[in-house]
Amino acid sequence: MDQADLRGVLAPVVTPFGSDLAPDGRRFAAHCRWLLDQGASGLAVFGTTSEANSLSVDERIELFEQLRAAGIPPARLMPGTGCCALTDSVRLTRHVVRAGAGGVLMLPPFYYKGVSEEGIFRSFAEVIERVGEARLRIYLYHIPQVSQVPFSLPLIERLLAAYPGTIAGLKDSSGDPAHLRALLDAFAGSGFAVYPGSEVLLLEGLRHGGAGCITATGNVNPGPIAHLYAHWRSAGADALQAGLDAVRRTIQAFPLIPAIKATLAHHAGDAAWSRVRPPLVELDAAQQAQLAAQLQALDFQMPGIAALR
Repeated sequence: MDQADLRGVLAPVVTPFGSDLAPDGRRFAAHCRWLLDQGASGLAVFGTTSEANSLSVDERIELFEQLRAAGIPPARLMPGTGCCALTDSVRLTRHVVRAGAGGVLMLPPFYYKGVSEEGIFRSFAEVIERVGEARLRIYLYHIPQVSQVPFSLPLIERLLAAYPGTIAGLKDSSGDPAHLRALLDAFAGSGFAVYPGSEVLLLEGLRHGGAGCITATGNVNPGPIAHLYAHWRSAGADALQAGLDAVRRTIQAFPLIPAIKATLAHHAGDAAWSRVRPPLVELDAAQQAQLAAQLQALDFQMPGIAALR
């Protein structure tokens, strides 16, 4: 599968946990299948919304293999493989690429702050050289408000020049429309895929050459987001965007990951989906009720989700 096949709407899939806080592979695979059935182009498993940095490398590999065993096509997957430890990033990236993943979404090493761009470049160069796979496609993960380690335009240009084809795109989770536009102006015509990290910027991104979006609320609203992606040139595109914005605003008024899981739990009729790993904390009962009522007022639906129980 080439990088163009991962264009569209991707969900950074939330990770379900059992009562012992171990990852629940059965629920995970069922949710992934529902997302694809609802129109998601791909699945960015092990992203921020997946609580990936609360998962060990072994847990991520095991979940990835459970998806494969459940028949989820690995070419539709863009696993997050960026870790603080170089060897962890290499091990995880090598495993998923050899198993057929369509690409990997890679954070920079994020523990040390104030590192030079030379250091970030060397980190990616080491991963690429050590993985040693021609089919490796890396999508850079720019989320400076969390990582505190940004990707500047000159650094992206340097990586592209050194590893053309391997450096395939970037997820821009800065939330800054001006930064997104600068990325699109610089790279959209080159085949480098730029994805805003929220559907709020989906239409704006598409109108300037964006590749789609990789969005947390794609976990619960994949159909309408995919519909806008498919019809962004239509006369009603701005109205479709406004509808997506209303749902996003409602959900992100609460702590985002617990709110997404609470929405899943409510619509699936499966309270287990509410669980998060510490240090995150689930929504309390009053917050859950408030969120459900606000979404109901928007006529929000998750068709077919209850059948996954």
